[in-house]
Amino acid sequence: MRNDDDVIICRCEEVTKGDIRRAIRAGATTVKAIKKFTRAGMGLCQGCTCRRLIIQLLAQETGQSPAQIPPGTYRPPTRPLMLAGLKGEKA
Repeated sequence: MRNDDDVIICRCEEVTKGDIRRAIRAGATTVKAIKKFTRAGMGLCQGCTCRRLIIQLLAQETGQSPAQIPPGTYRPPTRPLMLAGLKGEKA
């Protein structure tokens, strides 16, 4: 049987429920603070797959409604670009 704290919330950075709960108990009370503590939401998807789960967990742990928690900021996913592409050259 797997411990609930072992469930992965952020697949990109392999952050678990336990990691997020520890960050909240250490004072991270916003999505941005959880990001700083754990790197959750900083992977390739920039939180597109885990942001809702982080907000739900933060709401549960702090006794708030998910609607009360600001979603934080994120950047859209990016991909590498060859410098030659900027000059219009083919790689």
